[in-house]
Amino acid sequence: MRLIRFSTEAAPDRPVTGVDCGDGHALPLAGSILGPLEPVGEPVPIGRLHAPLHPPAIMGIGLNYRAHAAEQGKEPPERPMMFMKNPASVCGPVDEIVVPRVCQEREQVDFECELGVVIGRACRNVPEDRALDHVLGCTAANDVSARWWQKHAGGGQFCRGKSFDTFCPIGPCVVTLDELGDLGRLRVQTRVNGETMQDSNTSDLIFSVPQLIAFLSEGTTLVPGTLILTGTPGGVGFARTPPVWLRDGDVVEVEVEKIGVLRNRVAFEG
Repeated sequence: MRLIRFSTEAAPDRPVTGVDCGDGHALPLAGSILGPLEPVGEPVPIGRLHAPLHPPAIMGIGLNYRAHAAEQGKEPPERPMMFMKNPASVCGPVDEIVVPRVCQEREQVDFECELGVVIGRACRNVPEDRALDHVLGCTAANDVSARWWQKHAGGGQFCRGKSFDTFCPIGPCVVTLDELGDLGRLRVQTRVNGETMQDSNTSDLIFSVPQLIAFLSEGTTLVPGTLILTGTPGGVGFARTPPVWLRDGDVVEVEVEKIGVLRNRVAFEG
């Protein structure tokens, strides 16, 4: 299933959960995306897509693609490098990425295409071979990052530079695992104003999705709705020569194979 949150033109401020029919229509569902879900009525036209869920927690993973570690001159980590991202940073697949004034003093806002994994059933100390049993599905994500805040003004922590409002576009849907196949064989891309910046595959992941879930759940309960950002591939803006930063009016597209495209315009606040 391709689960979405959408509103109709008749009720633009009342998003509902639904199943994307693939023809511009969706079948409305009663209940939370985490279930149980029941069909309500007949398919209706999709007016606007919203973020498919509001996760209670966002766990990010750094340096999880071999090419991304290499472009920074770093060795692959021995264990996953985790950081947290404010759940309030989530926005939808067509919403604006609003760069706040505190991020405009220097060029620093960067893009990061990622495969996002949504926990559907609570787990703790889950082994790798049972990790996917606890996954609802996957989504596309852009781990937007203010690099100065991340590297210099966060007290050694990543979360500040990655947690500004709208710095986590997700969507356009959550696709259940039965439609995705091998999570280690999905193409992930970023385009800025139509120019390809990142083009990789989850086959380059250092730690697989089951490995990440097993690691993150060690002594820690992952509650339903938790979003795991599995890392970004090589080609990020700050590692380029010269660096490529997001500017007012840019359009950023993040695409994950079999899931879809986020298309977010950048707008500087003020």
